[in-house]
Amino acid sequence: MVDLSAIAKWPNVPACYDWLSLDRRGDWRLQGERVTHSGLIQFINRQYGSDESGCWFLQNGPQRVFVALAYTPWVFRREATGFVSHTGAPTGLLKAVYLDEDGNLLLESELGIGLLDDRDLAAFLAECRDGNGELAKDEEIVHRMETGSGDIRWQQLPVQTIAATDVPKRFNFNPNPQP
Repeated sequence: MVDLSAIAKWPNVPACYDWLSLDRRGDWRLQGERVTHSGLIQFINRQYGSDESGCWFLQNGPQRVFVALAYTPWVFRREATGFVSHTGAPTGLLKAVYLDEDGNLLLESELGIGLLDDRDLAAFLAECRDGNGELAKDEEIVHRMETGSGDIRWQQLPVQTIAATDVPKRFNFNPNPQP
């Protein structure tokens, strides 16, 4: 839960843009440099949230530091039989699975839409089944990605296709907030 108490004390602190970003592997970056300090990572993770217009930010006292997203507001990693976000929050129930034209896998969960960390992609795809319940072959998955046709499932969820350019609008987030 993001702490907004400092805003009441200092309501006119200007927002910060183009300083903090979230990369495709769920790493925070300050002016392009990967954040490695565990205390700072934990602070950012605790203070990460979004506004009503779909802009994601770090609440730093009275100041909002808006986050440029490499793709989605969440990056998910496999943990045991489930998934967790880059902040450590559990994803909750998965609602849908999407594959974009570049082979990126997106998971729609109770937490929101997230990109599956590419280090977990091969294992995830190895669990996919075709319409006959057989393990899906690589060429079937590529065919699904390229044409949008074919029946590929992960567990009981169909792997749907989605255009990368449609993701922000469909899931109501702004990947690059600006003043």
